[in-house]
Amino acid sequence: MNDVSEIRATLQTVTARPKDRPMTMPGKFYTDPDYFEWEMQTVLKSGWHCLGRTGEIPEPGDYFTVQLFNEPLIVVRGDDHKVRVLANVCRHRGMPLAEGKGNAKRFVCSYHAWAYGRDGGLLRAARMDNAGFDAKSCRLHEFNTVIWNGFVYINLDKGAPSFLESAEELNGLLENYRPDTFRVVHVAEEIWNTNWKCLVENFMEGYHLSVVHPQTLHGYTPTGLARKSVSGPGFTSYAANYPEGIPSRGLGSPDLTEEERKRSTLFAVFPTQVTSQAASLLVSISIFPLNAGQIRVKWTMSVHGDDLDDETIEQRIALWSEVNREDREKLERMQVALNSAHAVSGPLAGDDLEGTIRDFQLWLAERDLAMDPQPHAAE
Repeated sequence: MNDVSEIRATLQTVTARPKDRPMTMPGKFYTDPDYFEWEMQTVLKSGWHCLGRTGEIPEPGDYFTVQLFNEPLIVVRGDDHKVRVLANVCRHRGMPLAEGKGNAKRFVCSYHAWAYGRDGGLLRAARMDNAGFDAKSCRLHEFNTVIWNGFVYINLDKGAPSFLESAEELNGLLENYRPDTFRVVHVAEEIWNTNWKCLVENFMEGYHLSVVHPQTLHGYTPTGLARKSVSGPGFTSYAANYPEGIPSRGLGSPDLTEEERKRSTLFAVFPTQVTSQAASLLVSISIFPLNAGQIRVKWTMSVHGDDLDDETIEQRIALWSEVNREDREKLERMQVALNSAHAVSGPLAGDDLEGTIRDFQLWLAERDLAMDPQPHAAE
């Protein structure tokens, strides 16, 4: 049995265990380069990925670029105000058309000056003396795109299942927060030396909060108050509840209950988005896997209306920058140790603390079988 088959079989074995006896996956699950390639061709390329927030591109012509696996992309708001995700590849010779972010009336290739509209249509191709040339057939490819709660998602697989099919419970969990109305105040990108699944699992469990974040998070979201919340096909969530008597962190939407104002609701949209939704603050991380041990992390911070003044927003940005630094430090150290032959399966904590990790495992196992219904049995 090769390593990929062994890891796949182990995933099925681990997820078949009783709910009250959950286990972690062994180190190879996070470090093996061949298994990462298997994930790339299956669960990752068939998944829905969050590229950012619509609030990053509020006006027609506003755009930002992003690389998702081997696909360079332009996320742009058109003249009709529709947000589109276009291939950032000129139809002539394959040159990238844009980089970074900005506002453009049209995208002009820096190689031969072919020009494309904000909807991806070819507008101009100078000196094209070719009897077979048809401008209408030279549009930029437009990807399967969904806007949900102000987030932009795409799927590289034209035959992919519907986005968050049967996600009524997650929609209900977030409805009163009105995340689609939050305005973007900060965007940052970093390279982390960790496996993509490690960050999903880290962000989605409350077990580490008081240990890893004693100064930054423990006072507001201590481990002891973490509670598992709803889960379903393609997502999981938990509540990081606030202790009694702490100062308000903002009023948020008038639809919120007092219970909702006294917690941060953390949710994951599998495979690569993790988010913290609070009354007045929304922090989302999009994970872009690069290889088995490295990811590009894009995180955005959005706020509710004018709840937070400029000084408070800067304090929140500094706080979350430090939280991310603390997590990154731990995950990068762990990635090295996961290569050990002694990084074997161990027990997970109970449902409130690490039940979300089991949800993630179950989703990965289900997607793995969907891609190949005959995995090798564990030996």
